[in-house]
Amino acid sequence: MSRRYDCAEPMERTRGIAEAVSAVRRGELIVLPTDTVYGVGADAFVGPAVTALLEAKGRGRDMPPPVLVGSVRAATALVDDLGTYGQDLIDEFWPGALTLVCRANPNLMWDLGETKGTVAIRMPMHELAVEVLKETGPLAVSSANLSGQPAARNAGEAEKMLGDSISVYLDGGVSGHADPSTILDLTGPVPRVLRAGAIPLDKIRAVVGVLLTDEDEPDESTEAASAPESPKPSLTKEEPAEPQQTPAEPPADPAKPSFTKDEASAADSAKPSLAKGETSEVREASVGAPADGGAEPSLAADDSPQTHEEFAEHLADPAESRVKDDPGTHGEVAEAPADGAVKSSPAKDERES
Repeated sequence: MSRRYDCAEPMERTRGIAEAVSAVRRGELIVLPTDTVYGVGADAFVGPAVTALLEAKGRGRDMPPPVLVGSVRAATALVDDLGTYGQDLIDEFWPGALTLVCRANPNLMWDLGETKGTVAIRMPMHELAVEVLKETGPLAVSSANLSGQPAARNAGEAEKMLGDSISVYLDGGVSGHADPSTILDLTGPVPRVLRAGAIPLDKIRAVVGVLLTDEDEPDESTEAASAPESPKPSLTKEEPAEPQQTPAEPPADPAKPSFTKDEASAADSAKPSLAKGETSEVREASVGAPADGGAEPSLAADDSPQTHEEFAEHLADPAESRVKDDPGTHGEVAEAPADGAVKSSPAKDERES
């Protein structure tokens, strides 16, 4: 039997968050608001929970869900690298409605579906969502709807479609944006748009310079530098689906630490300073960046944490993420009533919340 909590009421909000966290730890599904549309979430490190999420929406493993995180440090722990432009995009648009498809950390102990070695990550600009994510750790989150139906913009719409397949509904009012997140593939040498969304492409071009879309034909130099790609799935505004994660499998990197849900939760507990557009509640739950603006610590082989305790200590290092923390909001991502690293080589997908 599902339970719905009105998070506009302080007591209900507190109880709702506690119940949602407990449900996630039991491997159950929750619905939560984000800065775009409502999402249905599951523990990203519990395979049966991810399977239940896909089944609730009527989808298969060929459409793996994206992962929402409560901090930039948690996101960088999930990826093998952010690509050439990943850090600049994070600095400019996170937290916010931009999903980045990157090469996944090959040592992650999870199963999101047929990801082909990639993961789509985003940090939402929503107080309630971030508060939940800091307690649960990374969540696999897809739009709260049945496949083929419009994404829910409030808890009532989500409940009508998903019913008792969800244990806890967190009602944060109407979602902050009618459009899903914009999705960029960073696994190739040039960022490619997998889905247009809440962040306008001209704003993204202002950061990365060159941006490929389905209409663009790469020139010879780009084609020579790019690995062969599988056909990209078509996306619709009404069905903010997960990206097809099709890049070739990346080589295993023994330098990356292997970690489980507990370590990922420790990543969120580091609570770094949030990007511009953060709200006061999110900031209060975060730890400010150091005065010297230190970069994310490298996970090189010589200092890779090998145990849960070492990983938690590593993430607690005061060298916080380099996300900008000047206040304000992204023009296109309305603040709703409710997913640092060294640059390297660049991805592909489709998805949302």
